[in-house]
Amino acid sequence: MDKVGFGVIGTGFWGRNHSRVFAELPNTQLVAVCDIDSTRAREVADRHGAEWYTDSERLLERADIDAVSVCTPTTTHASVSLAALSRGKHLLVEKPIADNIESARKIYEASRGHDLFVMTGFIERFNPGLRRLKNLIEQGVLGEVVLAFARRVGRWPERIGDVGVVKDSAIHDLDLMRYLFNEEPLSIYARAGSLGHKYEDYAEIMLKFSGIRTGFVEANWLTPRKVRTLTVTGKEAIAVLDFITQEIVVENANETVTKKHEWAEPLKAELAHFASRIQEGKEPDVTAYDGLRALEICEAVLVSAQSGTALVPRSSS
Repeated sequence: MDKVGFGVIGTGFWGRNHSRVFAELPNTQLVAVCDIDSTRAREVADRHGAEWYTDSERLLERADIDAVSVCTPTTTHASVSLAALSRGKHLLVEKPIADNIESARKIYEASRGHDLFVMTGFIERFNPGLRRLKNLIEQGVLGEVVLAFARRVGRWPERIGDVGVVKDSAIHDLDLMRYLFNEEPLSIYARAGSLGHKYEDYAEIMLKFSGIRTGFVEANWLTPRKVRTLTVTGKEAIAVLDFITQEIVVENANETVTKKHEWAEPLKAELAHFASRIQEGKEPDVTAYDGLRALEICEAVLVSAQSGTALVPRSSS
């Protein structure tokens, strides 16, 4: 196919961005959007020359929609995603893939054994800075890695009301630890709590990997200034990535070098990748299993924080 026809379900903050990108990419066409708020759905559709609905079933009936992007509240991800898969649509579902492991497993199982691709929306996997940092690690520039420390802090995004900071924010970095180290954490220890929200609004998480490698994630909705960084410490050098600017600073025994590259929008790279994989008939780099696994780790984090003990994350594999 020359272009992949997309429908976007949910036109809140992320849904508007998905709609914009699908309207801009050369290999995608934004066919229709859906939202229970008719004013919001109409506004997004009119801006990009698409159709609009308030009933997702009507959108899913369209034969010219090849794939669906699910940007609804987390508690509805499973029902909307399973409906899309049952209608034969490829699926991109924003993180977390679902609000609980059982629902996430249903999406994962529904995606297996069919010619349909499911991608979980871990946008940081497509951050150009992150990919360059992973290359530095694999090329041995940092030497043997000892620690990866992710910091994702800032004020509460008021649009988030059905999950806490672990499943909304820390989940990005928990997924990235698996991606950077190419393995699953052996054990997890965490502290988390709430200073002003219904769900937890701060978390400090330690992940033990094989050998000497450790991952540490700090996430909160409390800090006045937004910070999105990843520091990787190796025996030969330390690298610090700013996810926002996409710059990497590498410091070794002799020099400190700031590696600057042209900034590129991670969301556009993510959605272009998914569309291309549909066209090629190949599984995307980030799958339903990645979404399920990240959620299993999040659940282990919350149980560890509540019990005060280290846990081995539950696994569906």
